[in-house]
Amino acid sequence: MNDLAGLGDYLREQRQSHRLSLRQLSELAGISNPYLSQIERGLKRPSAEILQQLAKGLEVSAETLYVKAGILDEHHADEKPTTSVRDAIAADPKLTDRQRATLLDVYESFVGTETER
Repeated sequence: MNDLAGLGDYLREQRQSHRLSLRQLSELAGISNPYLSQIERGLKRPSAEILQQLAKGLEVSAETLYVKAGILDEHHADEKPTTSVRDAIAADPKLTDRQRATLLDVYESFVGTETER
């Protein structure tokens, strides 16, 4: 199974386990419904920013999605230096998914999201 198909399957499973429709998750993540559908079907490769938005909507670790998408190597995830506050929050193994989401919300309330810049 390629990275895109594996990522899509994982996202669909997470969405369904959270009892979210495709439309509900797309609204939570701030992306279009058709784009999310294409990601779930393994037709589109989402950017790290989109993965982060999806992780927030699903209350899962962005790092997990990065690994599923092939952006981050699972075996060396903890060894790579972080380049931003968002990446540091996503990579911290001591934080729960809910804590990550809360920290990202607080941080973004102070500095704004990347799409606002």
